[in-house]
Amino acid sequence: MKSWDAIVVGAGHNGLVNACYLQRAGLDVLVVEKNEWVGGAAVSRSLTPGFLYSNCSYVCSLFRPEIMRDLELPKFGLQVISYEGGAVFTRDGDYLANYRDHHAHRREFARFSRKDAEAYDRYARDVTRQCRFIQPLLMRTAPDPTSLKPRDIGELLYLGRKFAGLGAREMADTLRFWTMSISDFLDEYFETDVIKANFALSGIIGTALGPMSPGTAYVLLHHYMGEVDGSVGAWGYARGGMGAITKALADSFRASGGTIRTEAEVERILVGNGRAGGVVLAGGEEVRAKLVVSNADVKRTFLKFVEEKELPDIFLRRVKNFRMRGSSGKVNIALDSMPEFPALPPDSPCLRADMHFTDSVERMERAYDDWKAGRWSADPFLDMVIPTTLDPTMAPPGKHFMSCFVQYCPPKVEGRDWTDADRDAFGETVISQIADYSPGFRDRIVHMEIRTPRELEAEVGLTEGNIFQGELTFDQLLFNRPVPGYAQYRSPIGGLYICGSSTHPGGGVMGAPGRNAATEILRDLKRGVKHMSPAHDVI
Repeated sequence: MKSWDAIVVGAGHNGLVNACYLQRAGLDVLVVEKNEWVGGAAVSRSLTPGFLYSNCSYVCSLFRPEIMRDLELPKFGLQVISYEGGAVFTRDGDYLANYRDHHAHRREFARFSRKDAEAYDRYARDVTRQCRFIQPLLMRTAPDPTSLKPRDIGELLYLGRKFAGLGAREMADTLRFWTMSISDFLDEYFETDVIKANFALSGIIGTALGPMSPGTAYVLLHHYMGEVDGSVGAWGYARGGMGAITKALADSFRASGGTIRTEAEVERILVGNGRAGGVVLAGGEEVRAKLVVSNADVKRTFLKFVEEKELPDIFLRRVKNFRMRGSSGKVNIALDSMPEFPALPPDSPCLRADMHFTDSVERMERAYDDWKAGRWSADPFLDMVIPTTLDPTMAPPGKHFMSCFVQYCPPKVEGRDWTDADRDAFGETVISQIADYSPGFRDRIVHMEIRTPRELEAEVGLTEGNIFQGELTFDQLLFNRPVPGYAQYRSPIGGLYICGSSTHPGGGVMGAPGRNAATEILRDLKRGVKHMSPAHDVI
């Protein structure tokens, strides 16, 4: 029976990034994936004839350019189309347009409030300063503050130097920013409801918190620091859907000699004498390896794949306490023609980016109130995009694919499991909101896919449907992610590593956790990392 150098559990984007780097370092790597396709939550699927859905993750921005370069992803077909614009529709029939150009954006704000237009310069400066502080940390292993190892001390000194370099006022602003609610933060800049709602949305996406909850200001930053073709803050569509990213990763991995097995669900990780020695697949097959890397979330890895007796009690307790409450759903819609939004001028560039209908922070908070009561939001927040306005490969000529990310959607409905009837009623809530702003919308629908946390957990393996594999709150970042003392991609079991979004720096289609984990694994194996380009240190 063959024994591999490494087995990577899960062919999501972080697992594939990790596998690519290990394979290119000379290891013989096997990726095992439970589904018949690769991609995890970054996948493109054809669920109705002629249409291609990005049925989980739906826009590209956070994926690190260093990884794209190292793994030659454009060579394997990856193309990201940057979009500009967007809109927030208001209940009175108006809209707030979004533009990538700073000055055009500022002029649009002046249409609502000259004071807010002036404040936008200050807001952009202050958020960019926070990006400059945090972005270089994405591609660095978080230090262990209790360790006396030279690398940990060096990383702590690096953090200290960066923090000290901010100056007294900026230090205070940074500490406030990381712990504030997005609502309080925006109140310090803007007075207009729709402008505050426009920015607040990035503070709640994928998070089981409302805009008035402490810690949501940082979540905004996590979305703000994206990059497409060197343009910081830009977002875009992967041509061919989000599965184009993981397809390119899989092709890069195979081109360097790696092996992927689909329909190979892991039942447990083999552990003997305190070390991982492979995996047991559903059906009983044992696959041996010198080390195992889990791309599953921290709870699935250590509470499902590993027997409790193999783990220290304090580690188990902290894993169980790691918060990963699902808060999101997804509705994918095939349309037989382009929907009309009377508020927008014909062929507006706003149609070619993300659109929203929640025009105040208060509406967002009321949507969160429903989630706290165990219900999906009666008036949800939608992040709606129509990728086919820029990527016609995803639908037949003249037809369109619409993606709706929905907040809030609980992992259980008033304490019980979701039913199909619940799922359909949730989808109807989404369609009703869109139809309020787009006459005739229902008549254009050809097909729909409705995904609640139930579907996200069952298909993608995201515990409770949490898209970030754990909430991005201050107490679950850096050396606390996922567990203090184990934030460096290792585990209490020798030869067992984790590389998913439960680890630093967190969720989103970023690839940084997979790359960072590969760095640590190769250091443990005393292998070189010269095939990894250095991370950028500035924005």
